[in-house]
Amino acid sequence: MTMPTLLRNALCAATLLLVPPGSALAQPVQAGRPAAATAEEGDLQAAIAKSNAYTALMNRTLRAIQSWDRYVSWVDLKKGPTGKERLIGYGMYSLYDVAGEIKKAEEAAASEPALPEIDDTVRRYTKAYQELAPLITRAERYYERKDYRDDNAAEGQKLHVAMVPAAKTFLAERATLDSQMRVYKKGLDARELAAVEKLEGRSARWQVRNIMIQARAVIDMMPSNENPIVDLKAFDAAVADYAGAVREMDRFKESEPKGVPMLESQASSWLGRVRDFREKLGKSKGDVRRGAANDANRLVSSYNMMVSSSQTAIRMSR
Repeated sequence: MTMPTLLRNALCAATLLLVPPGSALAQPVQAGRPAAATAEEGDLQAAIAKSNAYTALMNRTLRAIQSWDRYVSWVDLKKGPTGKERLIGYGMYSLYDVAGEIKKAEEAAASEPALPEIDDTVRRYTKAYQELAPLITRAERYYERKDYRDDNAAEGQKLHVAMVPAAKTFLAERATLDSQMRVYKKGLDARELAAVEKLEGRSARWQVRNIMIQARAVIDMMPSNENPIVDLKAFDAAVADYAGAVREMDRFKESEPKGVPMLESQASSWLGRVRDFREKLGKSKGDVRRGAANDANRLVSSYNMMVSSSQTAIRMSR
């Protein structure tokens, strides 16, 4: 039994949502502050801006992965299309315009702070996408128009031969970039959280960021099509940290009756869903394929909704 493709796609989207533009540190540096403080804030803002540019590119180009997965769902990768496939009508998804995201990512790669490994990966990733995207676009139109009925899938075979290696390269670069960005974001999150606390204490904004940082740590432990077995020990540690963040938010509301609107209820409910999911994983020794794949999808979807709510909560806390 294999997991629904949705799980992998949802996970990619979720784990790439980083620092909301309205965060406390994503503001102009105030005049009159000590030089060291303003320099530190400026460095952090530059790091956040670079990360956001890369994150935006990865989110927008996720569509290529979704389109490729759709193609793989009905075609035999070894043989290529014959025109007789039962689900050939699925074709491929059309891609989004990513010119703006590519431009900003290229500018970010040439900007400070220099991140040699990540910057180089972004350049390779962009190149791989630009080689694959035109092929997907041609294939999407080919299958949408059912041209394979006229040429016995001859053009489909040509496209297949070109797409397979291009997709392999693109997915490999994507995996590398995703891994590097996870590490980079983790350090960046810690820096931002510390900076917010230094400026405002454990304010509503701090609570929001703390909740979302710990929630994403749980998401990072979630299974995927490639890695369907969860490391239960690591997952439990992430859940414990997230539970601690929820309790911290509860304590905040005791002194600030307004609390953190738009997020409190969702954050608590999500913790309950995570624990239900963990119980199912325990019965299957961490293997999500044994009855918990749909729960994983729902958990990721609700996380994405919580991300949107967190951005609203930050705006409301100003």
